[in-house]
Amino acid sequence: MLDQLRERIRLRHYSIRTERAYADWVRRFILFHGKRHPISLGAAEVEAFLTSLAVERNVSASTQSQALSALLFLYRDVLNVELPWLDGITRAKKPQRLPTVLTRREVQRVLAQMDDTPALVCRLMYGTGMRLMEAVRLRVKDVDFEKRVITVRDGKGAKDRVTVLPEAVLEPLHAHLTRRRELFDADREGGPSFVYLPAALGRKYPNAGAEWHWQYVFVARSYSIDPRSGNERRHHLDEKMIQRRLKAAAARAGIAKPVSPHTLRQLLRHAPARIRLRHPHRAGTVGPCRRQHDDDLHARPQSRRTWRRQSARWPLSVTICVRQQVARSRRPSPPG
Repeated sequence: MLDQLRERIRLRHYSIRTERAYADWVRRFILFHGKRHPISLGAAEVEAFLTSLAVERNVSASTQSQALSALLFLYRDVLNVELPWLDGITRAKKPQRLPTVLTRREVQRVLAQMDDTPALVCRLMYGTGMRLMEAVRLRVKDVDFEKRVITVRDGKGAKDRVTVLPEAVLEPLHAHLTRRRELFDADREGGPSFVYLPAALGRKYPNAGAEWHWQYVFVARSYSIDPRSGNERRHHLDEKMIQRRLKAAAARAGIAKPVSPHTLRQLLRHAPARIRLRHPHRAGTVGPCRRQHDDDLHARPQSRRTWRRQSARWPLSVTICVRQQVARSRRPSPPG
């Protein structure tokens, strides 16, 4: 049954992380009820399993919802069982949490404590707004030094987008790609040089995986085995290593906040409107950019015509709200 579950997940092109999570929750559900087949279980057994997660295991609401989603997928898509009683199951209410937002000086202190490839990855995430997995899965063909842009492929929601390439990381990234090319040439001479290709591109273009422009920008030091195909190849950099390095750098910098790669993006998502508007990747625009300071990774457009053209397409309520926020931010502070 777990094999059928994996086949259905791959048929829907879900990620391998979703496949592992759903298979693990189904296995836990079966073991919780004494290895009984799920088709013989009902609403009472599902509620008992979810209740044990909340009461005995003390899991969060998001974890409990993930377990319920796995069971819904099992019954509806694998076992083909109509379950009207599942609609009446009480879902855990997700709490409203305030995000952790670092200041620009705190980000600079953290990045100053990092070096080598993890530092370059974090600086790239901070300057471009990319997520962690988008950064480690970046390929050579998606970096355009001439146009100063980066194309993010298959981002959240299976969508592509374009973001700016900060001037502060141009030289470090170019030097990194030079060393990466030397490693690729060494792999092509004495080891496997093929890289993972999405969907069926590996069968459509058999030799594309060994070409330079398809290679990952940030790769691991050693080879690994593909869990689905079983092929040995050099995969992209482990995202957990970036998380550990960033956490250790925050501790050395004396930052008394929980710092993660996602925290680097929170500065722009929860900043005032005057900061968000002048960052190109927030508005989805690409153009000639400049920096205000040498230590500033955020590129800014040289002209405001782009923002005027975009604001003309905004709803009137959004335009009024943004103008009010910008006006409040420009008011002089009261004396004292």
